[in-house]
Amino acid sequence: MRTGLPLTADDLALTRFAVSPMWEVVAACRALAADPVPVPHRRWAAQVRPRLAAAGLDRGWLAELVPPHGHLPDFLNPVPDRPVTDLAAELAAIRATGPALLRHDLDCLHADRGNRDGRGGRDGRGGRGGRSGPRLRALEREPEQALRRITAEIEAFWQLALAPYWSRIGAVLEADVLRRARRAAERGSAAVLGELHGTVRWADGTLHLSERHCAVTRIPTGAGLLLVPSVFAWPRLLTRTVSPDPPQLCYPALGAATVWEHRPAPRAEALAPVLGRTRTRLLAELDVPASTTELAARCGITAPAASQHLTALRTAGLVSSHRAGRFVLYARTAVADGWLAALP
Repeated sequence: MRTGLPLTADDLALTRFAVSPMWEVVAACRALAADPVPVPHRRWAAQVRPRLAAAGLDRGWLAELVPPHGHLPDFLNPVPDRPVTDLAAELAAIRATGPALLRHDLDCLHADRGNRDGRGGRDGRGGRGGRSGPRLRALEREPEQALRRITAEIEAFWQLALAPYWSRIGAVLEADVLRRARRAAERGSAAVLGELHGTVRWADGTLHLSERHCAVTRIPTGAGLLLVPSVFAWPRLLTRTVSPDPPQLCYPALGAATVWEHRPAPRAEALAPVLGRTRTRLLAELDVPASTTELAARCGITAPAASQHLTALRTAGLVSSHRAGRFVLYARTAVADGWLAALP
């Protein structure tokens, strides 16, 4: 399917970039739901899937709301209110979702289920298509309570699947924005739009999108356009069009695949005199976020000793901790990554 989004001069003038944690949550869930998982994300998926399964998040709200194909609920991606928004602000916007948008999303999800099940027509709940799961029915009956549960699950998913990697993810997203902003300054916004994705083409004042599962509708003149880079969107371009909000295009960020590249453990000798051999080894092992127990086993020390060293590294800003339920994962910070990358 090909669709076009005409853009006025005012739209181009109001085109802006934003980094959105919720777009990463949605795109990451879609990547995990794919069969097979897209190649660049498989190393990450192998690490996070056991954690999500142990926490029951592989069969929760997000699993039902974000299918591998078809409609992505628009209420999960409110318009970012700043260039680099934070998850808390987006979750607050999700909890405040209005009934009209929620009804629209539920109808689209029902229709998608009906198409996959081979059934059509209206169903008894006012949605279209097949049988919805218990969580979608709960979202219809008690939206406020369901939205609170959804945002609580998103927070848990974030802590287990994205927060430990965010220093790397965020660096790639912000670098993409800087590169494309410089490109826009050099050649104009139209040139940037034509380079977002292989399915996007700018011509004759219209942004042409191909291979879309749904049409991108016209937005009132002057609404602008919001461009959101994503590590997990690859290989797709994802869209959100909800009037009167500006349309959002979530596109694969430049360098997204480098986030998951294996980084050989650096030589510890250079930092050992400063940090101590054990703490330096712990930093090296945190190329992949891990728990205290896992790190203790890898480094040949007791769990209490590992915890003590990790606390010291966290106080120094070299390690971050991320809790979701009974899970606590440790990850290197961008500062620690920089230190290790500079080692000879």
